[in-house]
Amino acid sequence: MPLYKSISVNTQTTVKIWKIEESYDDLMRPLDLKPNSLERVLGMKSELHQRGFLSVRHLLREFGYTDQDLFYDEYGKPHLKDGKHISITHSFTFSGVIVSDAEVGIDIEKQREKIAIIAKKFVDYEFNYLKPEAEDYVRKLTVIWGIKESLYKLFATPGMLFREHFLVIPFTFEDDETVCWIDYDGRKYRYNSYYLEFEGFTCAYVLG
Repeated sequence: MPLYKSISVNTQTTVKIWKIEESYDDLMRPLDLKPNSLERVLGMKSELHQRGFLSVRHLLREFGYTDQDLFYDEYGKPHLKDGKHISITHSFTFSGVIVSDAEVGIDIEKQREKIAIIAKKFVDYEFNYLKPEAEDYVRKLTVIWGIKESLYKLFATPGMLFREHFLVIPFTFEDDETVCWIDYDGRKYRYNSYYLEFEGFTCAYVLG
């Protein structure tokens, strides 16, 4: 079972990352899925998405949960029946789950050059410190996207826009963490964010 990484962020918060190497059948075999989860996975056209979905259920097992412990609200945000907070992500060959007593969000992204093309759609304030000519420009954009995606998952409020409502304070790769803000509907919310890189991917997560 390729549990790729387990991170104890603090005494109340844990991140687990799975490297998806198994076949669909090997992932499916040990799982006991709820009828609606089975319907969802069987309805997915891409086997990559199916394997991502199933690998998340294996990560739940690593936390001591089952598919039956997980449910989603009307905004598509996942919740656990015991009241702990959870956030879920998968991208290509990696998936991740964060579980905490506090509100959380997590995102994994593949580092790709094309993120520079769409930067203006999700970056505003951050252009004050980004340098497009820098060697780490794509890596930094990927961190910013991951943090903002994590904030979006944490806050789960329709109408929020990455460019207008989320801010990521300047950061370095040596620090592995930074502060981020939601500025929405006349109120400001401050969060701590963390990021790591592995095998051409970036994982970012945010704690409330």
